[in-house]
Amino acid sequence: MNVHRIVILVLDGLGVGALPDAYLYGDEGSNTLGHVLSASPGYSLPGLVSLGLGELVESLETTPQIRGAYGKMAQRSRGKDTISGHWELAGVPVDQPFPVYPQGFPEAVITPFEAYVGKRVLGNLAASGTEIINHLGKAHLETGRPIVYTSADSVFQVAAHEDVVPVETLYDWCVKARKEIFLGEHAVGRVIARPFQGSAGHFFRTENRKDFSLPPPAPTLLDAVSQAGLEVWVVGKAYDIFSGQGITRHQQDRGNKGIMQSLMGCIEQPFRGIIWATLVDFDMLYGHRNDVKGFLGALEVFDQFLRAFISRLHEEDVLFITADHGCDPTFAGTDHTREYVPLLVYGRQVKAISLGTRQSFADLGATVADLLGVAASLEGVSFARDLNYKE
Repeated sequence: MNVHRIVILVLDGLGVGALPDAYLYGDEGSNTLGHVLSASPGYSLPGLVSLGLGELVESLETTPQIRGAYGKMAQRSRGKDTISGHWELAGVPVDQPFPVYPQGFPEAVITPFEAYVGKRVLGNLAASGTEIINHLGKAHLETGRPIVYTSADSVFQVAAHEDVVPVETLYDWCVKARKEIFLGEHAVGRVIARPFQGSAGHFFRTENRKDFSLPPPAPTLLDAVSQAGLEVWVVGKAYDIFSGQGITRHQQDRGNKGIMQSLMGCIEQPFRGIIWATLVDFDMLYGHRNDVKGFLGALEVFDQFLRAFISRLHEEDVLFITADHGCDPTFAGTDHTREYVPLLVYGRQVKAISLGTRQSFADLGATVADLLGVAASLEGVSFARDLNYKE
């Protein structure tokens, strides 16, 4: 197959409608993209519309001049979290859901963590990260006790002020939790260091966040591609999500702006393999904070980037745009939502065709391996032939 490079862009949290089992997660009726656009007249997303995004949600304009393949994908994994979404995209669905702690963490994990830190924790409940540091930040400054919290995701999050707990000490605490405490039945998907700064009433989280994830339970698309002697370049947090496995080059950009700048540089480099980037701001800054206006603004900025980025793609490049879950900012609460994700594919040889509804995110991973001619033991059904690529 005449494909040299594949770019995978994951728009974190950009769901396109509730999955049939969304009611099991309290997410019936969610639709991240549809609700953002319905609440925001006057939007402009010509780049995404030209790739077929308008065919996936009723509230988005359509165009007869679609220039890519389009569809949506259902999540086979049980859950709606970052880890299971990314792993499934890379061909490894998660059949056993990660543990969650809506009532806080039990003594079996809190006691050894407190013993290592040398102080009792504050919090230990499910909460919004920005809200809990505003609520407990003053007590943390006075006592030095770390703030521990979780969410609807399988995460153990530790927040500490950088002037009270040095960032490297906070990382050390999280490494201890990851490697020696959160094991077995308590093996959460991620342990997350959440440093913050500021003063009472004006606390803010810094860019020194770090995720300590479980390693994937089986070789992923990234492993297969790198083991075949090709490059796997990752921009941003996906490096942590895959625990660095299968990645040959990593650029640690954190926000959408930095990630998009890095992508422009990456695409100018001659190599064969994959570029994977997860654009985090949709979820982190806007979905979780119920900021509809901010979400749309970030989409419009991405759309401008997309049009410039596509113009730099070569004849042998293929671009995939998708998401890992939903994060509907109009929905009750601040958690992820169980939704379909978009599947947009562009390349100069890609047919403008509907790919329908795929039954697993893993179809993406299987297709990428197929396009690159890489042998891989991945879940999923390849749709490479539907794109007009044949062996």
